[in-house]
Amino acid sequence: MTEPADPTPAGFDPAAFAQRQLDAYNARDLDRFLAEYTDDVVAYRLPDATPQLVGKAAFGARYRDHRFNLPGLHAELVNRMVFGNKVIDHERVHGVEPHPQEVAAIYEVTPQGIAKVWFVSGG
Repeated sequence: MTEPADPTPAGFDPAAFAQRQLDAYNARDLDRFLAEYTDDVVAYRLPDATPQLVGKAAFGARYRDHRFNLPGLHAELVNRMVFGNKVIDHERVHGVEPHPQEVAAIYEVTPQGIAKVWFVSGG
């Protein structure tokens, strides 16, 4: 019995996309941040199964107007797990609420960029 072929392109590193977008987030560099996402990115906030944002333009507007304008914004990476093309980041986000927020971001990454992201808030 042979092993199935690995469909992942050589050199494809999903964690690198997650790290670059996190670095751009912390720098509040919208262009660099959005460069890590596909044009048709879809974002969800669990447990809601309805997309919260669809498309890079909507995604960019949300971060421009509701995150990157916050002076104390910073996401601290607590833990990262990688499963194939999925990256799960546990982050501690500062500067949005009076106290740091515990958040998980689950990224589905393609060679073209992050195509889907699911956010889960703690507590």
